[in-house]
Amino acid sequence: MRFRKPLVITAVVVASLATLAYANRLYILQYSLGWYTDIMHPREANKPVPWAAGPAQAAQPLAQRPPNIIVILADDLGINDVTTHGGGRAALGVPTPNIDAIAQSGVRFDQGYAGSAICTVSRAAMMTGRYPWRFGVEFTPTPGAMARVAGQLYAGKDRLHPVVIDQEKAAKSKDFNDLGMPATEQTMAELLKTRGYHNIHIGKWHLGSTPEMRPNNQGFDESLFMESGLYLPQKDPRVVNSKQDFDPIDKFLWPNMRFGVSYNGGKWFEPNKYLTDYFTDEAVTAIKRNKNQPFFMYLAHWGVHTPLQASKEDYDALSNIPDHRRRVYSAMVRSVDRSVGRVLQTLREEGLEENTIVIFTSDNGAPGYVGLPEVNQPYRGWKLTFFEGGLRVPYVAKWPGHIAPGTQYKQPVSNIDILPTVLAAAGAKLPTDRVIDGVNLLPFLGKAPAGVQGDRPLFWRAGSYRAMQQSGWKLIASEHPKKNWLFNLREDPTERNNLAGKQAAKLAEMTAQLVAHHAPMPPPLWPSFLELAVGIDKTLDSNHLPEDEYTYWAN
Repeated sequence: MRFRKPLVITAVVVASLATLAYANRLYILQYSLGWYTDIMHPREANKPVPWAAGPAQAAQPLAQRPPNIIVILADDLGINDVTTHGGGRAALGVPTPNIDAIAQSGVRFDQGYAGSAICTVSRAAMMTGRYPWRFGVEFTPTPGAMARVAGQLYAGKDRLHPVVIDQEKAAKSKDFNDLGMPATEQTMAELLKTRGYHNIHIGKWHLGSTPEMRPNNQGFDESLFMESGLYLPQKDPRVVNSKQDFDPIDKFLWPNMRFGVSYNGGKWFEPNKYLTDYFTDEAVTAIKRNKNQPFFMYLAHWGVHTPLQASKEDYDALSNIPDHRRRVYSAMVRSVDRSVGRVLQTLREEGLEENTIVIFTSDNGAPGYVGLPEVNQPYRGWKLTFFEGGLRVPYVAKWPGHIAPGTQYKQPVSNIDILPTVLAAAGAKLPTDRVIDGVNLLPFLGKAPAGVQGDRPLFWRAGSYRAMQQSGWKLIASEHPKKNWLFNLREDPTERNNLAGKQAAKLAEMTAQLVAHHAPMPPPLWPSFLELAVGIDKTLDSNHLPEDEYTYWAN
């Protein structure tokens, strides 16, 4: 009997803690990933990156070497964020002169498409030159724990369309780090190594975090890997933050993201400045170290992805923009453009400009969840949707002496075309044991272009949500909601007039093409367990009405 009272007290305490934990389960789950990261990956202080030094002297004159190749990929940058394509930010005093300079001395692609409307799938397409669903990558890696909080994160009496969650699939989902592009795929870096290239990755990867899927096992000799997603610690005096209380994912990111990178799979450490500028500093150093040998650099910026954080220097320079969120976002665009300028300047200073291919693009269109309606104008849709706003991206390239300055290429191109194009420039062969969906664009970009590329279709896929574009016609097929959108882009480039009910023959023809393309594809490597409704014409902070068009995105 004398032991009963302590047992009762213990039971009451445990029950009270359990009740408290249940009542605050959303708070606990929201913050749990950050604490886990702190325990598993403590960050060391900043330290120099030991970039490998290339040869002290070049074995061949620059003109006789294969060209250096630099692919700069922005994250979530809208087509209207770049002056060359839209100029929306320029209207607010934020032009992009350095990105524009690539187009002026090379080519602007007026119909540049991402491989997907979401990051992982788009990056897998670019790295392989293939539709990623050919090898099972069609959904975004998402922690299974997200299913436990998504319903509450997205709960709200004003939400028109419910979040669809399959808890059983989520429970069976692999660990987040195990989800990514299989190592059996051949990347741009692996194929360039056959021509003696030194391959460098800097920034975001998002194609898997196991040793087998990381850049060092995918053809890159060196990798400065972005391990988490803060541009600077939130309270750092060098940063200005903008939090979007209307965006559930934004609420999730702030407590869980950390400020850290790693080199070649080593321990995490902190950059020494605003992340975009830090990656740029390291890119400049790596270019200088490798100026005497052919190199491929994949500079994959985190900018301008959320969380919205600007360097104080960029923010202060834009005092003409009164709205805080817009000013932070515009400052982030400014930092990405400045990064491009510093890379171009380094190539000039090191005497490398004449034999270096530089390509700039974005992984998908800008999202509606940042609450800035102009970012993809004049196109409809956002990141996560297959409307033009989700797929059309800034897309410019230069290669002096091979691409005529001021070229304006009007045919549709995709980031699946980057791999075959740069391999052709490097004199490397395409693999023969698999389908390569991209095409070599060089014959159409020279001073005497050989006509235009063939009228090939482009496809996009995320589960049952699919789209294709060919000969100026575009079909978007959705099962949730059950609806088809059919557009004649030559007459209606901003997708205002749905012809699905008026062009039955064209709808049937393109539907058959979609079915034929997807029929032989393997099942996805991991399932989708979460579907969210995305408004097509309104940002997330807008008042959404029952008559507004929407589509569902599957993670």
